[in-house]
Amino acid sequence: MTANRKTVSKREAAGQEPRPRRRPGLLFYAITIAALVILVVLGSWQVRRLEWKENLIATIEQRMRGAPLTLDEALALWRNTGDVDYVPVRLFGVFDHTKEQDYLATHQGASGWYLYAPLTTSDGKTIIVNRGFVPYDLKDASDRSWKPVDGPVEFVALARNPLFEKPGWVVPDNDPANATWYWKDMPAMVAAMDLDAETVTPFFADVALSDAPSAEGPIAGVTRVNLPNNHLQYVITWFGLAAALVLVAGYYVWRARNEKD
Repeated sequence: MTANRKTVSKREAAGQEPRPRRRPGLLFYAITIAALVILVVLGSWQVRRLEWKENLIATIEQRMRGAPLTLDEALALWRNTGDVDYVPVRLFGVFDHTKEQDYLATHQGASGWYLYAPLTTSDGKTIIVNRGFVPYDLKDASDRSWKPVDGPVEFVALARNPLFEKPGWVVPDNDPANATWYWKDMPAMVAAMDLDAETVTPFFADVALSDAPSAEGPIAGVTRVNLPNNHLQYVITWFGLAAALVLVAGYYVWRARNEKD
């Protein structure tokens, strides 16, 4: 007669109590579902950010390829949309270099200053213009070997939207008393230049072509247009983590349900 054999685990053979089955409980499912929801929400948000960034880059490229507007046309666009960023504008007028303000910046890895000065047009409008970049030790105009043009000038610039608040707490406070700026506070800059706010355009402009007749002067064309676009990587990261969570959690549940005593 064949004896019935009972399968004995290693723990039972060693005289120990069998290990209880590890079945996932409500807490496991709650944490897993909450984590999955968070990852999917983050991934979906990055999808929307990716679409927004791609549209923004396309808009900037389209604007910069367009024919320059007159200042009046740029003002009309601002009144209609509140957005003139990167729109080319052809400007005619005279700079008042005595009211220059210096904005801390970098150019091609070097520290220095963007030189902001008011330009007054023949019809009495004033626009604050970023004339370009100079190295850090040329903040004082008396240290520069060149002199700016005092007469009428004509050049193409890129309109830039103003900032309505400080970009962040890490940005230092502006120092108007020393004509030193760390963020473009338009009302404060208008006051520091002692300009009539009624005649000042509600946006800035960056020189795209040098207004000086020689090579000497601030480096023009310093507008930064290379916008980072890493949102696709973030989309892959968040949805990848969500997929990995589903696989790991699914395997754990499958193993727990099929685990022998």
